Amino acid sequence: MLSPELNDRLTRVGPGTPMGQLLRRYWMPVAGISEFNDRSLKHIRLLGEDLVLYKDLTGGFGLLDRHCAHRRADLSLGMVEAQGVRCHYHGWQFNAQGQCIHQPFEDTAHPERNSKERIRATAYPVELKAGLVWAYMGPLPAPQLPDWEAFSWANGFTQIVISEVPCNWFQCQENSIDPVHFEWMHENWGNRQRTGEVKYGAKHLELDFKEFEFGFTYHRIKENTTSADEAWTVGRVCLWPNGFFLGEHFEWRVPIDDHNTLSITWKYTRVPREREPYVQGQIPTWYGPVLDAQGKWIDTHVMNQDFLAWVGQGVIADRSLEQLSASDRGIVAMRRRFFEELDALENGQEPKGLIRDPLQNVQVPLPMVYGDQVTQSRTRAEIAAHPTLKAFYTSYIFQAGQPDWVKQLASEALGFQVGEFDGVVVPRQA
Repeated sequence: MLSPELNDRLTRVGPGTPMGQLLRRYWMPVAGISEFNDRSLKHIRLLGEDLVLYKDLTGGFGLLDRHCAHRRADLSLGMVEAQGVRCHYHGWQFNAQGQCIHQPFEDTAHPERNSKERIRATAYPVELKAGLVWAYMGPLPAPQLPDWEAFSWANGFTQIVISEVPCNWFQCQENSIDPVHFEWMHENWGNRQRTGEVKYGAKHLELDFKEFEFGFTYHRIKENTTSADEAWTVGRVCLWPNGFFLGEHFEWRVPIDDHNTLSITWKYTRVPREREPYVQGQIPTWYGPVLDAQGKWIDTHVMNQDFLAWVGQGVIADRSLEQLSASDRGIVAMRRRFFEELDALENGQEPKGLIRDPLQNVQVPLPMVYGDQVTQSRTRAEIAAHPTLKAFYTSYIFQAGQPDWVKQLASEALGFQVGEFDGVVVPRQA
């Protein structure tokens, strides 16, 4: 358990907080590029700051303080120009660096004053990669935006899924290093919810946790696996500081503020051999609901089950009341590392996992369990006969609410009719 003071140190992310300062040293995914096909401006809240993300008339992206530096009007209601955003209230225009570049009245009536040169809004760097818009809110120079190897995989249909979860980011990230929850929540509880059967899946027999440059890995042996299985020899990746990598997809838990988290998933599916070569024109982005039409938490899909567990811990989990056990060794190790990194940052040291050298930031590999299932070319018949893969090609198992238009895009790309997931989880196997 942790004292309330230490719990605050892990969970509070606003400007000036220790964890807020640490997380601002890393690039965060904040939106899908395809969201801006039919819009130019979007209000976002990130690490406790209200911002406006925009795509200007030349296709450039920027991220500014939501409120105009003049009289605090809402820039998300403004209009984009060839450079930056113009406020709808009095027309002041700001570029991607936050510099005011036009004051219509002042530039007309008093051009000699050139007062706009002295006016700047808060602005943050933005980069585009893998269909995502990324933001960096820390001190400059910014580190490299990680070029994970998965972002370069060819012949794949990729989609981005975003949800807002009303709880603190840290209990979401702890899920990334908690292997036993999969046995109980997704297999035992989840399957009983769907089928009503009183049966249990294979038990965990042994766990191990290791740290590496870009996070931690967790390793497991279950009753239906051995020490030769990649789940033990390779392990799954708890990606530092706020991600999870499962091979065919990434999950990021991006803090909106202390009480809300943006869940962002990047999901790749290799097309069948009959569909190769395949080049995806644009990665679709869709928003997944967390509640059904009756206001009940959705519990049919893997990540929806995670969401309701996280929220059930409280808006900010009270870790002074918990009683940890042997299966929580990874959580303890991750917390310890965060405390060490917070202390190191306060002493002026470089945080863990940053990439500074652009030559090292080329298709950076991560450990990947059952990687051949993700990247290997297979025929439609081989996929249909595989006990685990078939579900990945005929439904989206991770979140509820996949729109029909995304199902149609996936069906056309994959050569399978993509429908609704039945809610019964089949464990991934070698």
